[in-house]
Amino acid sequence: MTERPSLRERRRQETRTAISWAAIRLAVERGLDNVTIEDIANEAGVSPRTVNNYFSSKAEAIAARHHDRAIGIAERVRARPADEPIWEAITQAALARFEADHTEQTDQTGPVSTPDPEWTQGVQLMMAEPALQGEFQKANVAAEIALSQAVADRTGTDADHDLYPLLVATAAGAAIRAAMAHWARADPPVSFREVLREVFSAVTVEL
Repeated sequence: MTERPSLRERRRQETRTAISWAAIRLAVERGLDNVTIEDIANEAGVSPRTVNNYFSSKAEAIAARHHDRAIGIAERVRARPADEPIWEAITQAALARFEADHTEQTDQTGPVSTPDPEWTQGVQLMMAEPALQGEFQKANVAAEIALSQAVADRTGTDADHDLYPLLVATAAGAAIRAAMAHWARADPPVSFREVLREVFSAVTVEL
């Protein structure tokens, strides 16, 4: 059982989330180079100093949503029924976390809604920014570590010494990234839930 976060911790996470979403919205709408820390602060309703207290750069603020989502998926995997197959647990955990993201930002187009062409084009341009690549790579590494530990806990394996937890975590991360890429460029629009299930089914067959 995990301890319930304190009120202070919840408020800190809410502030972190608000800043990250603000950075993403502005970067998608204007382009990363046309966004300042002051812009992000105004959009999030906080001071520039607060933004700098949470993040060292615009890129880190943007990648924070990816990082936090991945950590949240790992936490939800642990909370799934103990007798549920591991890939079903990961699939349901991922869907639940993406839906939680959409709830956090109801005016934001996300992977559980119908893709907006202008938004998805902006996301693709943002993701291609060289300044973001390092931050997303760090987030991917953290995600694999967290999910591999969750898989190890569920399967009675050792995340530090056994291959299976890392293999599952790496495959799941790749599947999620592939699902998001396909969802964003699909024409006509497709259901992210269906795409995610499709890629996880394919990975499960291969493994």
